[in-house]
Amino acid sequence: MKSRSILIDIQVDKLTNSIENAITGDSFPTCILPLTKVDLKGIAKKNGWKFDWKGELLYPDRDVFKLTIVNNTEIIQGLISVSITADNVYIHLIENAPFNIGRNKVYLGVAGNLIAYACKLSFQNGKEGFVSFRAKTVLIKHYVEKIGAIHFGGHLLILDTKASLHLLNKYNP
Repeated sequence: MKSRSILIDIQVDKLTNSIENAITGDSFPTCILPLTKVDLKGIAKKNGWKFDWKGELLYPDRDVFKLTIVNNTEIIQGLISVSITADNVYIHLIENAPFNIGRNKVYLGVAGNLIAYACKLSFQNGKEGFVSFRAKTVLIKHYVEKIGAIHFGGHLLILDTKASLHLLNKYNP
């Protein structure tokens, strides 16, 4: 299957301790689990998802994970696709559930939580917290300021050990 490069364009709206209800401010503990074929039933463009997550599961070098609220694992809050490379964890795709996008989003902190999980995977796999991804030009400054990413040139951004530890201390996924 031919891989195409997609530029990350998700806003990290708020760094929260878990995910936070946008209206009430209530915080909910999360869990991150592998995405399964059964999960794909509700994850489609017709349901508001932007990316082909079914196709993403077909890449043998990628792992796809879903973010859910503890004790409510049926409702997916967001998704992330990553690969463990020779020197870091590479984020291929990341997406908030359609109900977590825009002015009327239900939860804050979804993107930060998913990125923190990529950082955790990096440490678990001996990559010292290094995470990389390619971002849309208009969001490069956002990632540098919000999560401490280093702009490596072009569209490439890197999270180093320090930035990853900061996210892990905030989220602890």
